[in-house]
Amino acid sequence: MENLEERLGQGKLYRYVNNLIVAHLRTNNLTQAASAVASATMTPLDIEASPNKLLELVAKGLAVDKDETGRGVISSTLFDLTTALPAAYGSIPAPHVASVDFSAAHDTKGSSKSFPKHETRHVAEHKNVARCARFSPDGRYFASASADTSIKLFEVSKLKQMMLPEGRDGPVRPLLRMFFDHLQPVNDVDFHPQNTILISGAKDHTIKFFDFSKTNVKKAFRVIQDTHNVRSVSFHPSGEFLLAGTDHHIPHLYDVNTFQCYLSANVQEIVVNSAINQVRYSCTGGMYVTASKDGAIRIWDGVNSSIVRSIPGAHGSSEATSASFTKDQRYVLSCGKDSSVKLWEVGTGRLVKHYLGATHTQLRSQAVFNDTEEFVLCIDEPSNEIVIWDALTAEKVARWPSNHVSAPRWLEHSPAEAAFASCGTDRSIRFWKGTP
Repeated sequence: MENLEERLGQGKLYRYVNNLIVAHLRTNNLTQAASAVASATMTPLDIEASPNKLLELVAKGLAVDKDETGRGVISSTLFDLTTALPAAYGSIPAPHVASVDFSAAHDTKGSSKSFPKHETRHVAEHKNVARCARFSPDGRYFASASADTSIKLFEVSKLKQMMLPEGRDGPVRPLLRMFFDHLQPVNDVDFHPQNTILISGAKDHTIKFFDFSKTNVKKAFRVIQDTHNVRSVSFHPSGEFLLAGTDHHIPHLYDVNTFQCYLSANVQEIVVNSAINQVRYSCTGGMYVTASKDGAIRIWDGVNSSIVRSIPGAHGSSEATSASFTKDQRYVLSCGKDSSVKLWEVGTGRLVKHYLGATHTQLRSQAVFNDTEEFVLCIDEPSNEIVIWDALTAEKVARWPSNHVSAPRWLEHSPAEAAFASCGTDRSIRFWKGTP
């Protein structure tokens, strides 16, 4: 009897898992794969299941597994297993379900939301143009990098403490670390998803790995020597691989343990000299997206590195400067030097939303969602302002002075809360925090 009950329980579990897999594939427009799994497992193709439930359960399982195997430090030759990590760093949060359904028909006239008020503070200054910034996956840290070759690492909780009324908590030092190991300007940075590792890509053709748990170390402990100017870097959600977008027209995929580089062979339609301005993984690593100087947005299969969808001329003949997935992986938000911000449907390549009213023709700026994906933020170069749209209605809802002396070069929003960072051609870094 116990064996029968156990087998029945296993059967129910298998059916539940199959339901989630089919729903996940269908939601991510992988219709052929969903049909194959549904047919092989006798699961209804139109099964009703939360599209993000599978991601949520996997994330929770990984978090439990991490707790049981040494607080999440992977067994890899890349990392020093004796390094003490900040408490709970790298814990994988459940995926943040997007609150905006761009696919549904909406009567959006007059229904735009108001973007919450923010206060801002100058937090640091580089010796040259501040070129980029990035938040850690848990939102606890952010790093900025500069044309002066330096990288600065900040602790967000201390930044917020610094913005309290003067003298309430005494002097606060939010700058945790500074790294100096590049020979030319740094173009991009990213955080390892589980470990206290920060990577940077630079014009000196290198990707460098910094362990920010070690207080007195200012140099990289590992270096990848690429063949090109490294414009953009992105860690795979597992932390085992990373992508580099370079002056080469094909993304460079690296195994972080062996540093072996892989290049896709299926890229005949890409024009040589189409340098990649930005590359970003989706939240599961199943896809990645590139924004190129030829104006194209390309979506790639995260397993075989083939092009899943190409959107040539996404920004006309102007450069596409940024591209990133929504949290549900169904859409890509892109920005270009044609002064437009656009939202594309991954499954069809269809233009879903067009955000107009901000001019950006010179800087390698990016458009970003806020943490709830209800708003889109970008830079207006002539007015030195931050422009904000309601993501669903595409209506411009705010224009804020950037408080930089000249136009910000980069905006980066926290994935975890109402906070973002701006980097300036005036060399400064500002932190912005939502107010109640």
